[in-house]
Amino acid sequence: MDPLHESSIVELAAQVRSGERSARDLTDAALAAIAEHNETLNAFIALDPEGARSAADAIDAQRAAGHDLGPLAGIPIGVKDLEAAAGFVTTSGSFQHASDPVAPVDSALVARLRAAGCVVLGKTNTPEHGWKAETDSPTFGATRNPWNTERSPGGSSGGTGAALAAGLVPLATGSDGGGSIRIPAALGGLSGLKPSQGRVPIDARSIPGSGLLGVKAPMARRARDVAYALDAVAGPHPLDPFSLPAPETSYFARVAGEVAPPERIVWAPTMGYDVDAEVLAVCTAAVRTLESLGTEVIEVESVFAEDPVVSFLAIWTIMRLRAQGDLIGTPDFDRIDPGLADQITYASRLGSAAFAEALDRCWAQSAELADLFELAPLLVCPTVAGQTPVSGRQGTIDGEESLVWVRFTYPFNMTRNPAGSVNAGFTDDGMPVGLQVVGPPRADLEVLEAMVCLEDALGRATVAGWGPF
Repeated sequence: MDPLHESSIVELAAQVRSGERSARDLTDAALAAIAEHNETLNAFIALDPEGARSAADAIDAQRAAGHDLGPLAGIPIGVKDLEAAAGFVTTSGSFQHASDPVAPVDSALVARLRAAGCVVLGKTNTPEHGWKAETDSPTFGATRNPWNTERSPGGSSGGTGAALAAGLVPLATGSDGGGSIRIPAALGGLSGLKPSQGRVPIDARSIPGSGLLGVKAPMARRARDVAYALDAVAGPHPLDPFSLPAPETSYFARVAGEVAPPERIVWAPTMGYDVDAEVLAVCTAAVRTLESLGTEVIEVESVFAEDPVVSFLAIWTIMRLRAQGDLIGTPDFDRIDPGLADQITYASRLGSAAFAEALDRCWAQSAELADLFELAPLLVCPTVAGQTPVSGRQGTIDGEESLVWVRFTYPFNMTRNPAGSVNAGFTDDGMPVGLQVVGPPRADLEVLEAMVCLEDALGRATVAGWGPF
């Protein structure tokens, strides 16, 4: 039997359905890895081992009784602690919710994963209300990057990213309001996809903290596994008024075999901004590999006329103001993560038209991207501009810490385009570097195809090798 870390979730679920391997075996393996490594990594902040074993045993009993099992039968998962999993508190990394009652029902995403056969082990760490590209909080502390535990796993899906990169679980949930799937994917050597907004429903029981910027999605190590899990969770939901229709075809079926390279891409090596020289060199080499496969590469100096960060922050901070602004002037406001408190205070000073003006900027950026996609059907650029931060610090550009080390991700939350990150290679100190692939509106399949092609061509490692998966 192959070691678990050599198996994809497609293979693991097939082994459970056939009886070659039990759901209980997979669950016990994941729990053992978490018990061994989580004290160091702090990827999981809540676990229910007995509940998980009971769920796994029920799946094995169904198989023994001859019942059909779901496509993700027996796959153990973590759930990012910004969304509900029945039986767990949804703390959002905040003192405000650490003592809340447990969630009575799953979020739409978690419910669909359970229905497909997944076993929920527990909740993964996130910064308070997912506010930053680092994963630490006053409530649960910092998560560490498995490639180097002195470094950050990124955020805000950093607990999920670290758990996947360490091989503690083969699948988990994430969300992305400004890069929170793609940044941990880049820093963890994973393939992560921010689908088009609405592709995975966000049910109205839990309004997303980042409003219309936010996306939820399954996260895995490999792009094919992401496609396989996405098949199980994509589609409309009655509690999400912005959810998209079900895909016309299976994502996994289109990427299961060999995938042809894209005919043309737009390559924006710097997007018009400063980029760390080593990050740029790794990404450029990956693009040249794609070019060697026959892809026409059209290089551009910039994508947007101006950095949309001010408009992005207006939307993001106003959404936090509406959720926590009532704490301003109270003792509890001093208990909020200081950086998040600064953002809420910033939003309180914005004029009443700031939100509408920021939404106008989303339309303007979308028009700029539409012009660019006239050149080629995909845009490729570094996922982040800087190197992996030391835990608690900013990423670096050419050796200097920079507040804008993640500036390449949030524009595509504003434009709502699908965007993914694949591992392009490693820096000299052994840290992964992400390459971002962006597609036109709702071109999730085309982005996944390019991600799979790059994965196959580059052959980069996707797991730091701590756990069994």
